Amino acid sequence: MSDTGIIWKPYGDYLSKSNIARFMKKHNINNYGELISRCNSDTGWFWDAALKDLNVEWFQPYTKVFDDSKGFPWTKWFINGKINIVHNCIDRHIKAGLGSKPHLVWEGDDGAVRTVSYSELDRDVCKLANALKRLGIKKGDTIGIYMPMVPEIVTAFFACLKIGAVIIPVFSGFGARALADRLQDAEAKVLFTADGGLRRGKRIPVKQEADAAVENVPSLKKVVVFQRLGIDVPMTPGRDVFWKDFVNNESDKCPTEILDAEDYSIIIYTSGTTGKPKGTVHTHAGCIAQMSKELGYYFDVKPDDRFFWFTDIGWMMGPWEIIGVSFFGATYLIFEGAPNYPNPDRLWELIEKYKITHLGISPTAIRLMMTYPDEWIKKHNLDSLRYLGSTGETWDPDSYMWYFNNTGGGRCPVINISGGTEIVGCLLAPLPITELKPCTLRGPGLGMDIDVFDESGKSIRNGIGHLVCKKPAPSMTKGFLKDPQRYLDTYFSKFPNIWYHGDWAKTDENGYWFLYGRSDDTIKVAGKRTGPSEIESALIEHPSVSEAAAICVPHEIKGETVVCFVVLQPEIPPSEKLREELKEQVVKLLGKTLRPEELKFVKALPKTRSAKIVRAVIKKKYLKQDTGDTSSVENLDAIEEIARAL
Repeated sequence: MSDTGIIWKPYGDYLSKSNIARFMKKHNINNYGELISRCNSDTGWFWDAALKDLNVEWFQPYTKVFDDSKGFPWTKWFINGKINIVHNCIDRHIKAGLGSKPHLVWEGDDGAVRTVSYSELDRDVCKLANALKRLGIKKGDTIGIYMPMVPEIVTAFFACLKIGAVIIPVFSGFGARALADRLQDAEAKVLFTADGGLRRGKRIPVKQEADAAVENVPSLKKVVVFQRLGIDVPMTPGRDVFWKDFVNNESDKCPTEILDAEDYSIIIYTSGTTGKPKGTVHTHAGCIAQMSKELGYYFDVKPDDRFFWFTDIGWMMGPWEIIGVSFFGATYLIFEGAPNYPNPDRLWELIEKYKITHLGISPTAIRLMMTYPDEWIKKHNLDSLRYLGSTGETWDPDSYMWYFNNTGGGRCPVINISGGTEIVGCLLAPLPITELKPCTLRGPGLGMDIDVFDESGKSIRNGIGHLVCKKPAPSMTKGFLKDPQRYLDTYFSKFPNIWYHGDWAKTDENGYWFLYGRSDDTIKVAGKRTGPSEIESALIEHPSVSEAAAICVPHEIKGETVVCFVVLQPEIPPSEKLREELKEQVVKLLGKTLRPEELKFVKALPKTRSAKIVRAVIKKKYLKQDTGDTSSVENLDAIEEIARAL
């Protein structure tokens, strides 16, 4: 690390051949500061220029970039434009003669491998689209996808979009209640599911959860069951049909529906751990605009790249990856399993085997991989990697540097992005032309007028404040499904006509941006306010600690105090001496005010499938409150582990 804290500087092709370098040259933009200033002061100019530079194809060009006459929250984009995601992600590549090119490579938990070309995907999408049309599905109808990570997820995804149906992607690890809540709210007509899936060598039931859910969804007409495992499952006559029978005898040709720019494409529900799940609503043009921009400019995706983001279709990053990579005619890897099964090097094995150029993963997943000796990663040649990506939570410096050095060999930039389901994209992101410090998000996303506000709504620098967006962007949710007031209350009630995102952020003296966790996770003790990540990072710096979660709880005298839950490295036994040592570690780095009142040793922390630590559940368990909907938590036993520690 240099004296200024810079760990990576752009060089070679990053500077001269990246997509963003091309954009800058085309528009006579000389440096990063000028780029951000121009793109975010005139967002209408940027979005128009970017979509033309990236070659987004329209059936009918838009006549106006945006219309905010009804106010920021209800801005409409690409007025009079006609478009379809499928045309941009499949049809035009077939027309260009790229049909034989691999669209996706799939590897199952059991090591099974399938490759699907663009032509094969087009054939399967058309057959499924025709089957849906025969069923009477039309533009605007909603369709759920509740399946393990298999290639047929992508077929269902694009078949729905091709005919103008709206997708509800649901994480296959959710239980019946969570699935039913989403299908009911969206009034789904069809559900795509599977007989089961594999996870760590075990068969995971899927169809039985789907059956329990759809009993409470009166709008549902058909359940289409993909036979992943080939096991016997109950099939309700007239309602359930096996996938192969559903598409049998259908034509492999189907026209792509010409849609309005603002026609809905995807409804993605946010986690229900803090109340009823919220349906964020996204459009064809909004998804194409944001996702092509991000994968094109932030990750510099080219047609020959192989992209792998460790995610699930039910999380925003699943659709983001599918649409974004397909837009550029590149290839992505879908993986059904876990990164450390059956051996601790499964993830590194995948990168070497498939010559992955882009790897995206969460900080928590990297902390898991760090628990194993470095020999596991050193066994593999990871030279194919050009970009490292991350999102989902804040980094601690040790884990970030391990990822940077051990995975990317110090060669690759860490494109640490942050945004959310509600914008199917990023508010903050580095670019290939930017220098990097550990854990930084570098700066505002392109075309995203981002700022940090204090409590009074004034812009601040070099201090922790509220992350906000001052102008609309095309991918921002069109309200919450059936709940417009909750949308306004969530994002626009704190600061008038400003998108309040709910994250703590800071820009340092050199203009580098950092995040400090969710504002609803705020830790405030004796007037000192911080996010949990600062305390967790302090703990993780200790060599005995693998993972940590910090929460703030009521205290009779102080008002509030800090409680920490710590997962130790495998060979380290818990002890009172170590407990006190870790508390003092926090004091040493952050001061006496934030010294943990309690520190509990646990074997695991509750997380989502995408490896986010679910602090809200930990806090509710500590306070002996109802934990609410825990369907987003993959390892439910970890919640009981919290209870045991108490």
